[in-house]
Amino acid sequence: MEIIRSGSQPSGKGPADYFTGTVRIDPLNSPPEPARVAMALVTFEPGARTAWHTHPLGQTLIVTAGSGWVQREGDARQNIHPGDVVYFLPGEKHWHGATATTAMSHIAIQEKLNGSPVDWLEQVTDAQYHQQ
Repeated sequence: MEIIRSGSQPSGKGPADYFTGTVRIDPLNSPPEPARVAMALVTFEPGARTAWHTHPLGQTLIVTAGSGWVQREGDARQNIHPGDVVYFLPGEKHWHGATATTAMSHIAIQEKLNGSPVDWLEQVTDAQYHQQ
């Protein structure tokens, strides 16, 4: 058994290559192999968002605070709120983040395939972000 104490892992800044705006990533758990799961609490300031990306084994988001937006390629942007759970299928191209005026936090849960839980793609443009 391992207990990871709150505050025992440093927060990190969302890298500009993969995020637009101010994003804080608080790691929750990433156990060693053979486990594949990785979890983090991700907080997006207003206007902040991920780049387009996919997950080889899918991703689950649990919204914990604020208001946000999610979008998968080819569909309209959707609103998300605390208590909402979002699941993206393996390989589904998508992005997620805060609304333009409200911060949002979610727990992100994904599994690693060959050591990586995500494949990053191009940035979400301002026009894509604001398109309803």
